[in-house]
Amino acid sequence: MLIDWFTVGAQVVNFLVLVWLLKRFLYKPILDAIDAREKRIAAELADASTKQSEARKERDEFQHKNQEIDQQRDALLSKAADEARTERQRLIDEARRTADALRAKQKEALRREQISLNDEIARRTQAEVFAIARKTLMDLAGTSLEERMSEAFTRRLRDLSDEAKRGLAKALRTSPDATLVRSAFDLPPDQRAAIQHALNETFSDEVHVRFETAPDVIGGIELTTNGRKVAWSIADYLASLTMSVGKLVEQQPTPEAKREVK
Repeated sequence: MLIDWFTVGAQVVNFLVLVWLLKRFLYKPILDAIDAREKRIAAELADASTKQSEARKERDEFQHKNQEIDQQRDALLSKAADEARTERQRLIDEARRTADALRAKQKEALRREQISLNDEIARRTQAEVFAIARKTLMDLAGTSLEERMSEAFTRRLRDLSDEAKRGLAKALRTSPDATLVRSAFDLPPDQRAAIQHALNETFSDEVHVRFETAPDVIGGIELTTNGRKVAWSIADYLASLTMSVGKLVEQQPTPEAKREVK
């Protein structure tokens, strides 16, 4: 078989032209497009990696800020709770002090009221006893209560112990002022004379006496001179009666004791 070299050459030339044309107009644009695409993809990947790093950094910063915010919130809540507890305790203590002060004031007010009531009861009792005694003496003996009180006072002067007489006599001698005799009522002249006579007789000397009416000397007569005092008063008997009643009340069983006995 004979080879047609012209045909072979033409085919070779055609093939080379085809290869050049493919490389020039097909492969090169495709390769360039592939390279450009690869570069674009690589750039996009690099940009995505950068953005991912930035996003991760921002996420870390956000988490760090969240942690700081949580810590600050916890610190603020703890501080607020401590301040609330402190304020609550302060208010409780202030309320307790106020309540204690109020109870103390109420207790003191009750004590003063009780003292005032006791004083008023004592004054009224003394006044009633004084009035009853005066009326009784006048009805039964035809003698005023004032006369009986003067007699009781002069009798007490004469019945003083020797030591008491010596002390009172010394006070009378050394006193620069007249001896003061105070009574809850105006002493008539005959009773003043009786008291003056009892003093002169008791101390064997002329005693200078100044008489004075003093309502606070309830139902009685008292003599004072240079720090010494001799007195007779219904109040003494009432005080004794009050002490007796107080002791009697103290001896009574309390409600708790009564319940225990039952």
